[in-house]
Amino acid sequence: MHPNIVVKVPMIKDGIKALKWFSDNGIKTNCTLVFSAGQAILAAKAGANYVSPFIGRIDDSNWDGVELIAQIAEIYNIQGYETEILAASIRSPLHIVKCAEAGANVVTSPLEPILGLLKHPLTDIGLAKFLEDAKKFK
Repeated sequence: MHPNIVVKVPMIKDGIKALKWFSDNGIKTNCTLVFSAGQAILAAKAGANYVSPFIGRIDDSNWDGVELIAQIAEIYNIQGYETEILAASIRSPLHIVKCAEAGANVVTSPLEPILGLLKHPLTDIGLAKFLEDAKKFK
């Protein structure tokens, strides 16, 4: 397989077995559909390169998805696990920022939240001022 290929494996019993096999054979993996720190521990122990907590879906069930990212990051740091945290089910620009603060290494996101990172009302005001000033010099 190509070194840029990452195999997506679901967080199920057979998925853990597959993660271990892939890891033992040098194949990169992303353990997906992770909703708890316990699942993230199992994925790391099995050798997953990435673990994907679905924070938006966790938020939908009245839990705090970003808090799960922080919990996993703390556990991985304490235990020395090399598995990277890939925050999934991103719903907003704030999700991206909060996941970065909480220790996520990567996010997978729709374009809208990423473009939302560019937006700030003071940027818009500053840009309008720059353009207004530039007109004075024409």
